[in-house]
Amino acid sequence: MKFTLLNENSAGRKNHKLCLAEWGLSVFIEINNVKILLDSGHTDVYKQNANKLGIDLNQVDFVVLSHNHWDHTGGLRFHEFKEKKKIIIHPQILDKLPQDESEKIKKDFEVVTSTKPLEFSKNIFYLGEIPRKSNFEKGEWKSDPMIDDSAIAIKTSEGVVVISGCSHSGICNICEYAKKITGQKLLGVIGGFHLFEDDMETVAKTIEYFKTEKPKHLFPMHCVDHAAMSMFYNTFQCKKYSSGDTFEI
Repeated sequence: MKFTLLNENSAGRKNHKLCLAEWGLSVFIEINNVKILLDSGHTDVYKQNANKLGIDLNQVDFVVLSHNHWDHTGGLRFHEFKEKKKIIIHPQILDKLPQDESEKIKKDFEVVTSTKPLEFSKNIFYLGEIPRKSNFEKGEWKSDPMIDDSAIAIKTSEGVVVISGCSHSGICNICEYAKKITGQKLLGVIGGFHLFEDDMETVAKTIEYFKTEKPKHLFPMHCVDHAAMSMFYNTFQCKKYSSGDTFEI
């Protein structure tokens, strides 16, 4: 499987002369013949970067929104899909988005809503609502329980690969649920982990979780600040990928 960051908070070194960056996340995922757009950042940056990288977004088979926040959904205002794409979302997202954005999604896409895990393509799951199990992750954002915060889980011959947007529900909670739904151990974890310097206790406990789980691939990005990222690097030698970067598992 191949991942291209159509947007991340910073520009990647390899394509820094080509690609723009803004606060947010958008990931183009290619698994065999299936192409997925996870999130869209806030503006048309994801679309501009796709054009510069030679990626035809009209080849996308599925759009998935990880949660309702502006830095992951706003870019869909600028989409140029020539046909209706299937969009996989939690139903609460349509209620939380600004009305004009919600109406545009309902008008322009074939909307598939689910609160439960959904295998929307062979071995590819939208996880739906994430159970809050860990005793150190808040599982909310500014008093919003964020029940719409979800992720993608992909079964492989070696284990499950998890791709998150922001992990407001807790990246460890997400990983545990992905393991339960797929019946597999963790192979890779990619995306926003929502870990910051003002809560280093949670950062430390998350690192201990991954030390126990031992995923082969660990790529924190987007909503992981410098202090948290440095701890991940010092522990796991994680490479930080950014806007315009590509990598494969």
